[in-house]
Amino acid sequence: MKIRVAIAGGTGYTAGELIRILLRHPDVQISYVLSSSLSGESVCDIHRDLIGECELIFSDIDSFNRGGSNVDVIFLTLGHGLSKSYLAQLNYNSDCKIIDLGNDFRLDPLFNSDKFVYGLTELFADKIKSAKYIANPGCFATSILLSLAPAKLLNLYNNSVHIHSLTGSTGAGKSPSATTHFSYRASNISVYKPFSHQHIPEIKMALNNLTNQKNVEDSILFVPMRGDFSRGIFTSLYFEKAIDIPLSEIIEHYNDYYKLSPFVFLSQMPISLKEVTNTNKALINIQEYNGYIHITCAIDNLIKGASGQAIQNMNIMFGLDQKSGLDLKANYF
Repeated sequence: MKIRVAIAGGTGYTAGELIRILLRHPDVQISYVLSSSLSGESVCDIHRDLIGECELIFSDIDSFNRGGSNVDVIFLTLGHGLSKSYLAQLNYNSDCKIIDLGNDFRLDPLFNSDKFVYGLTELFADKIKSAKYIANPGCFATSILLSLAPAKLLNLYNNSVHIHSLTGSTGAGKSPSATTHFSYRASNISVYKPFSHQHIPEIKMALNNLTNQKNVEDSILFVPMRGDFSRGIFTSLYFEKAIDIPLSEIIEHYNDYYKLSPFVFLSQMPISLKEVTNTNKALINIQEYNGYIHITCAIDNLIKGASGQAIQNMNIMFGLDQKSGLDLKANYF
């Protein structure tokens, strides 16, 4: 029997990616795509890439509450801060799993009598297996944590980590703004929220949980940047090496840490964004310069940084192969 899925907030970029991938997932049936403003309209009228492939119709909360008690998992692709109030309106069964792609439960995981598990699959798969609720990580946090986690476990740094990370315009969501307008983005690069981005506490929390330490404050000096492209995140970070260990052993440590991950790959060659766009892959390259370790990581912000990772979480929760439905090809040219 297929996993019955509902997607709430079904009109945005991440919802579109979820629908596109789940339509081809061999173990899934999409039962509901929820939208308060477009109930009764065709999903492919909004997500135009699905014309001829999708006959789904948007539903409202009332329709879901009349028939959604048989749904196995709900994906929440709402605006940040809206998930808690939205869940309060839904009538779902007690066994239903919830995967929230917003930020409501990343730092505050308590919900009713349960907790949301932080769903960075490569770091916390054991907890995800038995979880009922998942807080999907942020896109910047995913790229940065995949770069830093093995170094943290190796005690490879003990002071400041300097991070620059460049994101495409889809990272700002579907609603247009001055800084997502084509006239602003085209042939342009800009910095925003330097040293104050909302993903910094999330990164620190995950690193502390990974090492079972509490209130250990890594100095995360993070400068996010807007790029003149639509999708993807390219992270470049460096730190002073705290222990005497050759680069070859650091790379071996990373390869060993990610040996069970089907999506994280260490590249011996410099990486670029097009190698991962439209996939659930994360590519990592590690170099050393005069005692400093330099790590670059590339992901697709909408897939590995959002919808693909959410599906990877679902696969783990339901005992499926992590790669199920996620065999995607990069748009390299």
